[in-house]
Amino acid sequence: MTQQERKQRSKEKILAAAMAEFGTKDFDAVTMDGICFAHGISKGMMYHYYSNKDELFLLCVERTFQELRAHVERDMAHLSGEDTAAAVKDFFMIQECFFQLHPQQKLVFESAMLRPPKHLAAQIQALRAPMRRLNQEFIEGLIDKMPLRPDLKPEMVTRYLETIESLFQNMIVSYQGGHPAQDFHAMLETAGELLNMVLFGILRHADPA
Repeated sequence: MTQQERKQRSKEKILAAAMAEFGTKDFDAVTMDGICFAHGISKGMMYHYYSNKDELFLLCVERTFQELRAHVERDMAHLSGEDTAAAVKDFFMIQECFFQLHPQQKLVFESAMLRPPKHLAAQIQALRAPMRRLNQEFIEGLIDKMPLRPDLKPEMVTRYLETIESLFQNMIVSYQGGHPAQDFHAMLETAGELLNMVLFGILRHADPA
């Protein structure tokens, strides 16, 4: 094994350990010493490559966004032939499928999006930018096919769906009374109910006089 390969292997080991810690604990509960102790990493090796937990957290966030974007980009290709409501639902659920497969990255994502350390917020938004552009492009394509209310502008609907997308998992849990779905099928059913109300509202339209 070359020196470069050993270096990369050491960095990947540290990143995996950091992902395990940030993927099971809130940001404030994670420490560099704790990562070293829990995963058999010497402090010398840790500090040779990474100077603080901010750096490690941002690496975990970057890896999560990169892998999530690749997953979404790959799976969203089949949505172009669906009707609008089904495409929106499946777009939201593609992300949930990723987090079902990668539960540690789910907490990293939620920490970055919903509870970001204030001093890292700008860096997190920069790391999120490619994922956000992908979402915006897809949502804008959907909006072109939507029969929008006459008082709504496309850019307003784009912001609305972006906001819903980033909060969707927490909305599902809250809608279920604070208890996560027991299986993915149950989550799909709940997502369908919730998105039906998100997209079409809850008030019956009055018949014209």
